[in-house]
Amino acid sequence: MSCGADSDDDSRGKRRVAYVYSPEYIETCDSLSKVPNRASMVHSLIEAYGLLKHMSTVKPKVATIEEMAKFHTDSYLEHLHKISQDGDNDDPQSADYGLGYDCPVVEGIYDYAAAVGGATLTGAQCLIDQKCDVSINWAGGWHHAKKDEASGFCYVNDAVLGILRLREKYERVLYVDVDLHHGDGVEDAFSFTSKVMTVSLHKFSPGFFPGTGDLSDTGLGKGRWYAVNVPMEDGIKDDRYFQIFTSVMQEVRAQFNPEAIVMQLGADTMAGDPMCSFNMTPVGVGKCLQYVLGWQLPTLLLGGGGYNLANTARCWTYLTAVVLGKTLSSEIPDHEFFTEYGPDYSLEISPSCRPDRNDSKHLDQVISTIKGNLKNVV
Repeated sequence: MSCGADSDDDSRGKRRVAYVYSPEYIETCDSLSKVPNRASMVHSLIEAYGLLKHMSTVKPKVATIEEMAKFHTDSYLEHLHKISQDGDNDDPQSADYGLGYDCPVVEGIYDYAAAVGGATLTGAQCLIDQKCDVSINWAGGWHHAKKDEASGFCYVNDAVLGILRLREKYERVLYVDVDLHHGDGVEDAFSFTSKVMTVSLHKFSPGFFPGTGDLSDTGLGKGRWYAVNVPMEDGIKDDRYFQIFTSVMQEVRAQFNPEAIVMQLGADTMAGDPMCSFNMTPVGVGKCLQYVLGWQLPTLLLGGGGYNLANTARCWTYLTAVVLGKTLSSEIPDHEFFTEYGPDYSLEISPSCRPDRNDSKHLDQVISTIKGNLKNVV
């Protein structure tokens, strides 16, 4: 994919990138029921394109219960640990902790949570120790989990844990979320503080999960104006999305002046995702990422949603190349999951023929409201 990864960003050649990976970590993530084998597909494609040699691979540590308790409650973690040992789906307390329907109890779920949380903490620590400029954990980004409950396939909020770790060194941390769904768990975690600004661009529509993230949700108490929500409708495409993204982020940077960034890059916005909502391609998201990387701040990159597994691997492999300043060939290289990329076996994702339901005047109004809100940031 030769377009999109080119830019005048001279810093990227010297950009030190840490890629959080171990075979055991990928195996643990593969076992998560909602996205079977996704972690392997993503890693295999990154490897097949020869990108590993341009990054340092960092083995993730497993998070301790104490580390996860920096955000999650002891009672939630203890319950997760208890039911995880035998995959007990009938514990009456589970429903109180959000476990069941879309966060099923499977054996080993606690180990999965500790692995993902630990991997994101490992990436954050690399930045703190100045071992890299950008760190990547594509199997992380589980932004819906609350302190005392699982939600939306998320059992641990690794994004929150990563932000809290970065806050040990950096005064102001910016969280940017371009997943299709509102980053509600992260926004909630920091809604009362002015030290972390959360920015989420997402689909906002009656009945669409999680139902939060309206333009008027701007944070609470000392954190008022430090939550930024950009609600959008179905069908948005690359160019318009990038235009909105840069308008908002330019103002965010000017007013908040972050010292470090955590960016969640859920790939469920892609054309061809079963969510069938936005109409994006990796090139559009890549431009958004490029814009943020241009600020040259310590940056932690996380995955998130993405339910068309081949397209998710295409997207995150392309984004890895963007970070590294590399151009990838269109032809998917031969590798273990090659057959998943048919019928065209190409890296590109084409937008679908669907209408963009976003009204231009309305979007201009949204951006104007956000800019007005951000003027209140002191």
